[in-house]
Amino acid sequence: MFTIFFEGHAVRTPLAIAAEFGTRCVTYGELNRRANQLAHYLVKLGVKPDVRVGISMERSPELLVALLGTLKAGGTYVPLDPAYPHERLAYMLEDSGARILLSESGPLWDPPARGVAVVGLDEDWEKIAVEPEHSPAVALSSENLAYIIYTSGSNRTTQGRCSGTQTGLQSTVLGGRGIGS
Repeated sequence: MFTIFFEGHAVRTPLAIAAEFGTRCVTYGELNRRANQLAHYLVKLGVKPDVRVGISMERSPELLVALLGTLKAGGTYVPLDPAYPHERLAYMLEDSGARILLSESGPLWDPPARGVAVVGLDEDWEKIAVEPEHSPAVALSSENLAYIIYTSGSNRTTQGRCSGTQTGLQSTVLGGRGIGS
């Protein structure tokens, strides 16, 4: 699984830069620790393999924490671009069956209130930061969904594509190479 490869790289090179966003840098070690804390928090909220988690955030280190944390909890991430029309985002969130929405500073749009817990990574980080820094013990299969991508179909309706398995994600991201190669 991709998260295992990522964790191994983070342990071997914790001080290496994993990502740069403008003037902000995040190391593999920091990204791994924060993703593990979020994963533990998500597990407590009921995330397990194939449970959908919507992520509506701008590109940032926190977005990487949200993606990795969701995967480490066993969840299936549903990317929700905050630039999309609110109606489309609400449809995607409801259609995907997401139980949790990860965002920053509250949702960037108004999600439906029906059973969707909103977690603001900035606002809720004090609660998340008390979680363990090690990976949670989650039994994942290579066939568990990693993500659901929505596309505009030929009839101009938004359609979810459940084609992203853990194995597929690993192949796509690593492309036959190790992280950092």
